[in-house]
Amino acid sequence: MADHLLIFARHPALGQVKTRLAHTIGDAEALRVYRDLLAHTHTAARNVEAIKTLWLAGEPTAAGSEFDTWHDFAQLPQPAGELGERMQHAFTAAFENGATAAVIIGTDCPELSGELLRDAFEQLTTHDVVLGPALDGGYYLLGMRRLIPDFFHGKTWSTDTVFEATLVDAARLGLHVAQLPPLSDVDTASDLLAWQSRTSK
Repeated sequence: MADHLLIFARHPALGQVKTRLAHTIGDAEALRVYRDLLAHTHTAARNVEAIKTLWLAGEPTAAGSEFDTWHDFAQLPQPAGELGERMQHAFTAAFENGATAAVIIGTDCPELSGELLRDAFEQLTTHDVVLGPALDGGYYLLGMRRLIPDFFHGKTWSTDTVFEATLVDAARLGLHVAQLPPLSDVDTASDLLAWQSRTSK
């Protein structure tokens, strides 16, 4: 079985990352938080046995790429288009390159772990789809055993309707879905405070 892990990330540049969060805490602090989230995602993903691809938005800074230390991760630029189109492109590339199971994540979920990622791939041995619901109504992880184009169309991305709309698609298509534990993304100042409160205990 050829497992592919797809990671959507952005080159960390001042004023270009965590923009919703930056409205409250400023660009410099938002950049620091984003780098922390990148480091956490790297830790979670690096020991997962899969072919790993970083799909990167933006451009490296003059100081070089933040991802030079992400050894064993292929690095490709994200294509143009809305989020659904870009994710479909990444999944299509994975399946065209021999994936028998593919999982996509972002870099916004500080409670994602290597154990959860391994569980996602394990779930795909007996399910068509695996979803990690985010507490904001989206999802922090999506996995499938074949390309399902319906998942990437007809969604209002970055809203609280995405997860439920994806479940509706899966039910209509007769797909067997596994769900991982709900986790929180860090997109706003309240998300950040909740994360910091949990980690300080």
